[in-house]
Amino acid sequence: MNAERAVRRGVLAITLAGLLAGGAYAQSPDPSSQQDIKDDKKDIRSDKKDLAKDRADRNADQRDINKDKPDLAADRKERNQDQRDINHDRRDLNKDRADRNKDQRDINKDKSQLASDVKKYGANSTQAKADRKDLHADRVDRNKDQRDINHDRKDLAKDRTDRNADQRDINKDKRDLHADRKERNQDQKDIHKDKKDLHKDRKELRHDRRGH
Repeated sequence: MNAERAVRRGVLAITLAGLLAGGAYAQSPDPSSQQDIKDDKKDIRSDKKDLAKDRADRNADQRDINKDKPDLAADRKERNQDQRDINHDRRDLNKDRADRNKDQRDINKDKSQLASDVKKYGANSTQAKADRKDLHADRVDRNKDQRDINHDRKDLAKDRTDRNADQRDINKDKRDLHADRKERNQDQKDIHKDKKDLHKDRKELRHDRRGH
C-alpha cells in the first residue's frame, strides 16, 4: 500500500512539475515579440518627433505668410501713391510747358512790337521803353516756367524710380508669399502623413503586445 502511494505521489509530482514548466514556458516572453515591441516604441517616438518638427515648420511658414501679407499691402499702397505722384507730375509738366510756350509766343510778339515801335517812334521812345519792359517780364516768366519744367522732370523721374522699385518689391512679396504658402501646405501634408504613421505604429504596438 505504501509503495502504491509513493508511486501515485511520484506521478502526481511529475505531472505537476510538467504543468508548472509548461505554464512558465507559455508565460515566458517571446524574444522576437519583445523586439517587435521595442521597434514599435522606437517608431512611435520617431513619429512624434517628425510630427512636432512638421508642426513647428508649418507654424513658422504661417508666421511668414502673416508677415508677407502686410508687407505686400504696404508696398502696393506705396506703389499706388507713387503712381498718383507721377500723374500729378505729368499734369504739372504739361501745364508748365503750356505756360512756357505761351511766354515764348509773348516774347516773340514783344520783339516784333519793339522793332515796329523803334522804327516808328525811335529807340528811346515811350512805346519802345514799354515794349522792352514787357519783353523783359515775359522772358522772366518764360525762364521761371522753364525752371519749373526742369524741376517737374526731376520729380517725374524720381517718382518713376520709386514706383518701379515698389513694383519690384511687390513682385518679390508675391513670390515670397507663394513660396511660404507652398511650404505651409507641404508641411500640412507632412503632418497628416505623420499622424497616419503614428496611428499605424500605435496599432502595431497594441497588436505586438497582445502577441497575435
